[in-house]
Formats: sequence, structure tokens, C-alpha cells
Amino acid sequence: MKETRRLDRVVIRFAGDSGDGMQLTGDRFTSETASFGNDLSTLPNFPAEIRAPAGTLPGVSSFQLHFADHDILTPGDAPNVLVAMNPAALRANLADLPRGAQIIANTDEFTKRAMQKVGYDVSPLEDGSLDGYSLHEVPLTTLTVEALKDFDLSRKEAERSKNMFALGLLSWMYHRPTEGTEKFLRAKFAKKPEIAEANLAAFRAGWNFGETTEDFAVSYEVAPATTAFSPGSYRNISGNLALSYGLIAASRQADLPLFLGSYPITPASDILHELSRHKNFGVRTFQAEDEIAGIGAALGAAFGGSLGVTTTSGPGVALKSETIGLAVSLELPLLVIDIQRGGPSTGLPTKTEQADLLQAMFGRNGEAPVPVIAPRTPADCFDAAVEAARIALTYRTPVMLLSDGYLANGSEPWRIPELDELPDLTVRFAQGPNHTLEDGTEVFWPYKRDPRTLARPWAIPGTPGLEHRIGGIEKQDGSGNISYDPANHDFMVRTRQAKIDGIDVPDIEVDDPDGARTLVLGWGSTYGPITAAVRRLRAAGEPIAQAHLRHLNPFPRNLGDVLARYRRVVVPEMNLGQLSLLLRARHRVDVLPFTQVNGMPFKAEQLAGVLEEALHGH
Repeated sequence: MKETRRLDRVVIRFAGDSGDGMQLTGDRFTSETASFGNDLSTLPNFPAEIRAPAGTLPGVSSFQLHFADHDILTPGDAPNVLVAMNPAALRANLADLPRGAQIIANTDEFTKRAMQKVGYDVSPLEDGSLDGYSLHEVPLTTLTVEALKDFDLSRKEAERSKNMFALGLLSWMYHRPTEGTEKFLRAKFAKKPEIAEANLAAFRAGWNFGETTEDFAVSYEVAPATTAFSPGSYRNISGNLALSYGLIAASRQADLPLFLGSYPITPASDILHELSRHKNFGVRTFQAEDEIAGIGAALGAAFGGSLGVTTTSGPGVALKSETIGLAVSLELPLLVIDIQRGGPSTGLPTKTEQADLLQAMFGRNGEAPVPVIAPRTPADCFDAAVEAARIALTYRTPVMLLSDGYLANGSEPWRIPELDELPDLTVRFAQGPNHTLEDGTEVFWPYKRDPRTLARPWAIPGTPGLEHRIGGIEKQDGSGNISYDPANHDFMVRTRQAKIDGIDVPDIEVDDPDGARTLVLGWGSTYGPITAAVRRLRAAGEPIAQAHLRHLNPFPRNLGDVLARYRRVVVPEMNLGQLSLLLRARHRVDVLPFTQVNGMPFKAEQLAGVLEEALHGH
């Protein structure tokens, strides 16, 4: 019997050429890990090129998975295991490995030409450079072709299944369930049963190889995370999928049809793909010819009484800015979802960043205030979408939702909410006249406001008696007629600003069990790494407080009081200090920014070091 060791957590990274199926392999391992009941967090990382030259460093695709028997928050700082399908994968990822980590290398791909392509003059498998690691040399390609010799496949076709052999081997090493993967492969290749059976054979061969080879003397067990989850039904979910489901839930809670006007752009396109599958929920998706047409159609749908949504990334927000300004002027509900990526311009399409905050706040001509909210984790994207819809529908305003590539593609367990946990978003449309003129005539005034929310009435076009003018030129207060009057323009600008300032948002909550003097304040996807870093410091006996902003415009009303309580406020951001700039301007508080713009999320260890320096006044 082989030895089985018990671990509390593991970080695995699958890496190979972008044609090696690493994302699929990682997805399958993640799905089985979720079904087993571990807490998990993932970090897919793929090249921006549609197909970079095979075997090159720019063509390396990887998928990192952190799973544990307890509550975790990040994909892990460093892998315990690297599966390297070729020399480029090894070279691109070796610097991230701690000494003693396991490397499973596909020796078949370490040919002289493949190694020279990435700068290896001699084989790293033979020159002693990997002596500090636990190296497993596995001829994955040869073993896969051998396992499939009874199938009527060419060698090239058989080689394509080597990712399934690797998945089988890792599934054996970590005692993962196999039923889900077998069911998935049969469904995926239902029209090509020969290919399905070949992949299944490769998967089982990988499992059996782990069971029988002497090179893998130990397997590992990571127990289910029974204490990490409150009772309920869970599923593994990515940020973009959670956001899609949140939009559908919001439209159902509002009893409005959902309309998405979108132009494909990485990393937002998955929302368009997902929503297009749900016509049965009254969802209509429109793939426009460009970004401007996408938001124009969404705003038209909002005018027509739908929950209008447009999805994009940073470069697309720039193109949509004039229409967002039009939505501010028309005072119609509209959700503008920005899945942020590295910029400026085309920038880094497949890497993450949170550098669109100031664009979301101010990236329009004139005074055009827009509420801004940001989810903190992949699963939280569901709640953030529902909250964005609440604000848009209640206050008749476009709302910016800032997710990012890390949240969009990463995944974690999500508790499926009960229906009675969702807010009632029911909308009351204008039904008839709402104003009486001096001569006693009853008329409909499209800019007569709710005194509490300052929202104007939402009138369905074509409703008898509710005819009104619409357009981007300044409105006369109340009547909505075109107005060039200076005093009226000043009044309308200040009223629109007051409407946004008056939005009801929850107070920010502070986690401070020890009466700390230093606060770490974040927003968006920095939540996981910040929380993991804070846990490390508290475990070492360091008192530190943590708070996280969901509402970035308007800020929570108690934010100024919270900031004033602490001697130091550290603000980590994946930009050059945009939230820090806003905090200094709004609350006149000197914050300590810690910034990173390398296309990758923060590492918890890195943040812990920065926070420790802040605690001790360095």
C-alpha cells in the first residue's frame, strides 16, 4: 500500500502551451474539488494572442488552483505543485515555485529545439538546476499515445489527450472524484464517441499510472472544508457567471425584461455568452457592431421600460462615455459593467488591473455624476449586480459596476441564495398626469421628482397622455422642455449631483477586534489578498483593522469618521493610487498607498510585509 499524507491545503498550477488544454484541465480539477467539498480559489492566466507560436514563452497558458479543508480567500501565493507540459511552461513559472515544491515535467517535450526556443542550452532536467525541487519526470505524451494505441487515432490526435492523462494523475495524487469528469467528457464529445472514449482512456491511464509507478510513492488527502461554509446549496462559480446570474435575478425581482447591448471584448465577453443562453427568463442579447451601438441599444431599451445593461472593459468604457452622459441627462436606469483589464489603450487584454476608477468617476464631459460599485470576490459579483440594479432603478441613473479580470475568470464556492433573501426591486411606471398648470390643466411632467430620491418618473413610450421630449440638450426643470437658461442649468446640474449624493448606501463595516491603530482599506478584488495578509499578521499577534469599500460613489456616510479613528490608513490598489486620491480629496486624510500594476493580483505574503512595515512606522 502506498502512503497517504493528510494536508490542510494545496496550490497546484497546470502550465503548458495555449493549445495543451490547461484551462480545461484546471476547470475539471476545480469542478471535482468543488464537488468534494473543499474551499477553493482559482487563477486562470492565458496569453493575449489568439495563438502565439507553439512552445514560446508568450504562448504559455496556466491555471492555478488553491484548495483547502478551511476557509481560504486567494489562489495562493506560490504553487506546491507545477505541472509543466513543455520547457516554456517550466521556464515561465519556475521563479514562482518555493524550494521543495513538486515539478511534474512532460519529458517528451524537452527536445533540443524546444529547449533552445526558450533559452535552455542544456536540459534543466539534467543540469542540476532543479535539485532543490522534487522532480517527477513523466513522458506524458508517450504514455498517452501508448494508452490509446487500440483507438483508430493518428499520433497527433492521440497526443491531444495528454492533458487528460495529466488530470488523471493529479486526480489520483489528491484523491479527487472522477465521476464528474467522466460524465463531462461523454457530454462534451457526445457527437464523437470515439474521441470521448479516447479521452476517458487517457484519464484512467493517468490515474492508473499514479497508482502503479514507483515515482509517486505518496498520495495526499485534503479533507472537505466542513466549517468554512454556512448551511445551504453550493456550486463553484466564476465572477462573470455570478454577474450574469445576478443580472437575471435583478430583472426577475424587478419584473422587467433584461436587455444586454454589448460588443465582444476580453475579459467581459463571457457575460454576453452566458446571458444569450437564457431567453427563457426574458433575456434579450444584442451583439452590436461596436461599443457605441451596444450602449446606445441598451439605453434605448431602458427608455422602452427594460432593465438595460451594457458590458465592456476599460477601452470600451472610453467609447461609451458620451452615451453614459446622455443617460445621466435623460435620468434613465442603465447598468454599465466594466470588467477592468490592464491599460492604457488596448493594454493587457488578458491581465487584471483596477485602474478605471477615475474614468468611472469622471470620464465624461460636463458634470455627469454616476454611482460606482465594485464586487470583492467572484461569488460577490452576484450581489453586486443586484445592488447596482437596485440603485439604477430606484434613483433613475446609470450605474457603473467595476469588476476585473481576476474576479471575472477566477472562481470560488457560492451559496445559492433563497428567493426571499433577494430584494424587491419592483418598479412603478408613470400612469398618468402628475402636475397641474396654473389654468387647472393636468399634464405629465417628465422631470417632476420624487422628493425622497429625487428620481424622475419613468414613462413607457406610447402611453397615452405621457408624451414628453427626450434628448441630450439641457432640460427645463419639471417640464423637460429644452432650456438654455443659465439659472435652470445650474439648478439641474446641482440637482443631478444631489440625487447621487443622496443615494442610500450601507455604512462601511470595520473588522477591528483588537483596537488597532492601523487600518487597511481596500476596494474590489484586493479583498482576498488583503484579508489573507491581515489573518497572517493577527496570527502573529499584530493588531490591525480592515475595511473594504463596495460603494465608491457615493462613499458610505460614516467613512470619514472611520478614517479619522486610525493613526495610519494603508490603501492597496492595482493602479497608481486612484482611491487614495479620492480619499485625500473627499476626507482630507493622508493615506499610505501601496500600488501594483503588473497584471497580476497581490500576493498575501507581499501585502503582509507592507502592512507590518506600516504597523511599526517604517
